[in-house]
Amino acid sequence: MATTQRIAAGVTAAAACAAALAGCGIGDTDVEKGAHGDGARGATKAAGAPAPKNAVRLIGDGSTAFTGAQPHLPRPERLKPGQKPPQFVVFSWDGAGEDSQRLFSHFRKVAKANNATMTYFLSGVYMLPEAKRQLYRPPQHSPGRSDIGFNDEQGIKDTVRQLRGAWLEGNEIGTHFNGHFCGGGGGVGQWSVEDWKDEIAQAKLFVKSWKSTTGTTKASPLPFDYEKELIGARTPCLEGRKNFMRAARELGFRYDTSGVNNQVWPKKEKGLWDLSMQLVPVPGRAFETLTMDYNFLVNQSGATTRGNPAKHAYWGDQMRDGLLKGFSRAYKGNRAPLIIGNHFESWNGGTYMRAVQETIERVCTKPEVRCVSFRQLADWLDVQDPKALARLRTLKVGEDPKGGWTSFLSEQPAEPPALAPFSEQPAPAPKGVPGAPAVGR
Repeated sequence: MATTQRIAAGVTAAAACAAALAGCGIGDTDVEKGAHGDGARGATKAAGAPAPKNAVRLIGDGSTAFTGAQPHLPRPERLKPGQKPPQFVVFSWDGAGEDSQRLFSHFRKVAKANNATMTYFLSGVYMLPEAKRQLYRPPQHSPGRSDIGFNDEQGIKDTVRQLRGAWLEGNEIGTHFNGHFCGGGGGVGQWSVEDWKDEIAQAKLFVKSWKSTTGTTKASPLPFDYEKELIGARTPCLEGRKNFMRAARELGFRYDTSGVNNQVWPKKEKGLWDLSMQLVPVPGRAFETLTMDYNFLVNQSGATTRGNPAKHAYWGDQMRDGLLKGFSRAYKGNRAPLIIGNHFESWNGGTYMRAVQETIERVCTKPEVRCVSFRQLADWLDVQDPKALARLRTLKVGEDPKGGWTSFLSEQPAEPPALAPFSEQPAPAPKGVPGAPAVGR
């Protein structure tokens, strides 16, 4: 992806003819071989049926298509009385797109090798070429403006190839919206419900019309209906959540992951599963920070992505070990899902990408661990007994149920205790995450 402004610059402040659909005969010129892979572990071992070969229906200009049920989605099952919950881990990526770093394609391979699926939050402007930038009309900003730039035709083609393969492997395609506006002066934190609806509609449009905007005619479409695929998001800079959630609920979204929380079992908020970012230890420090590469970076090298090279290895180890500590206290304790977010960026010499990969390799193959997408986690939560979930929410961070899981989940649930206000916790949510400050145009 060749955006005119990469996210890192802001840190200082038709038919789906993939492997399973071979033979549909519409110019399958850029489909990866073996896109289905072997799938990944989800809520149960029973995987969903692959998309039928004859269930292909182009949508709009053929940029997307309905191809049947998504392959490799597990069938969620309700916990039996007294059954120990699996340890869910969600790895997710903000502003997912394929550029010269090839990190999207790299982490698809890492996921497949470690029995994992993930959520890729696509930025809509990564599907819009620079030459057509005026088509984007961001709320409270002039047409054609974006704090993360746009793309070129090769970058869009590369990103489409990764999105197609990722979905066919059972991964989720969410949204990170479009222009990534943070802070004052029209940032997402100042947007109304209607502003959010407009932004979401445009993010969908750019995905559903990438062939028209690039003049592409022979490439295969994305093999999903984005109106149905899109069920969740993370807001830029974790800002604007209140009005976004109101808009998301009205649009049929199922979850949000833009908040800040401790490692406890999720609940629904305003009709959406609250799958917020979480606080984990920072080894060698007396505080905790969010499970995100950017937050570790800020605590290590401040406002620069090119900190002291002599410290890169230590910083990467520190992030990896912090994530592993968070994992361990959940895995051995309350089994709350661990939520991890990152960016496809080589900050501080790529140290955070190494940390994430080593975390994936160490946790996703452990017994009773399921590295899944947010969609798969929401599916699993939806089929659970509400009383059992209420019981799980009584467990504090890292708390192992007294008497063991068999007796704990066989008892009647008690009222969950009130959580301490976030003002009593470290304040890790950044105000200057990638994309801010805004660059005027």
